[in-house]
Amino acid sequence: MNKKYLKAAAPVLVVALGYGIVQVMSAAKPAPEKKEEEHRLVSLAYAEARQEAVHLKVATQGEVRPHTEIDLTPQVAGRIVAIADSFAEGAGFEPGDTLIQLDDADYRVALARAKAGVAEAQVVLLQAQATASIKRQQWLSVHPNRKPTPLQVNRPQVAEAEAKLRSAEAELAEAELDLARTQVKLPFRGRVIRRDVGVGQYVTATTPLGRVFATDRVEVRLPLTDSQLMELDLPMGFVSSAEKPGPQVTFSAQVGSQQREWSGRIVRTQAAVDQQTRLIYAVAEVNDPYGAGASDGVPLAAGMFVSAAAEGVQEHQALVMPRDALRNADKVYVIDRDNHLSIRTVEVLSTSEDRAVVAAGVADGERVVTSTIANAVDGMEVQPMTQLARK
Repeated sequence: MNKKYLKAAAPVLVVALGYGIVQVMSAAKPAPEKKEEEHRLVSLAYAEARQEAVHLKVATQGEVRPHTEIDLTPQVAGRIVAIADSFAEGAGFEPGDTLIQLDDADYRVALARAKAGVAEAQVVLLQAQATASIKRQQWLSVHPNRKPTPLQVNRPQVAEAEAKLRSAEAELAEAELDLARTQVKLPFRGRVIRRDVGVGQYVTATTPLGRVFATDRVEVRLPLTDSQLMELDLPMGFVSSAEKPGPQVTFSAQVGSQQREWSGRIVRTQAAVDQQTRLIYAVAEVNDPYGAGASDGVPLAAGMFVSAAAEGVQEHQALVMPRDALRNADKVYVIDRDNHLSIRTVEVLSTSEDRAVVAAGVADGERVVTSTIANAVDGMEVQPMTQLARK
């Protein structure tokens, strides 16, 4: 019976003995060393804010409109017999191009009649002059010592013939002018906004043919505040001249996927304040916007809405920093002497693609963060990246 119990308990004793040995060995093994995790600092690139004398840019915006835009009408009546391809919506034309040709048959007949009238008047004048000369010679032969009256030597008849000749010549000039006006032309280079007539249509001197505008220059009407007007040193009622040209203006707009820029100049300002907006409007011009004034072939087309920036003449002492340092419109991250982050609110004077100009909030020489940072906390310790610092 005892052997039976001993045989049954042997496996349990072996397992218990093995577990005891493992526990003893584990207790005798030295404990592993605990490594404390090091606190890793955020590395940030920075640039130093610099105090400089700057000229601020005045920013505004406006719509481009033609300097000259007219409704085209004929000066004589007639039936349209031809329309040029350049007189189509969106097409361009050159000075002196014949845009519309009217039937000129009647005007050619009138011109022939006017030429005949001039020839007839010239003959009448020659006859009157010859008669006057004969009568003068006859008078002098009979009365050599007496002066004849104008009527006695046919002077009034000569004057009448001369007047008729001048009238005939005026009629000839009018006939030539009317014939030339059957070709509708314009004295400037431009483009067509719309066309209102077709071939075969009879038109009079009051019939609208279409609407066109000149492309020699365009205007942009820019709203300005009192302070912006002072910044540009522009008085109300200003008109530019060779002695005092207006300030230059850079226009910009998004065309397709690219930002385009054009250069112009302010040429005049209004002499009164707009009653609705309480602003003063300045007018800037861009010369040859479809040619030399275009931006890499992209014209400053009429109807575009553009942003405008003009550099002021007033000099200001301000702090200049990279544009990347400005965050959320008026926040700047500054790394202090102890390498702690300080979140500042600044007074922004102007911004551009590459720099920001502020009046207060940072000091000359302070380090402003230019790299991106997520979850910035005021007072957090950071690692300045001096090797990437901008000059």
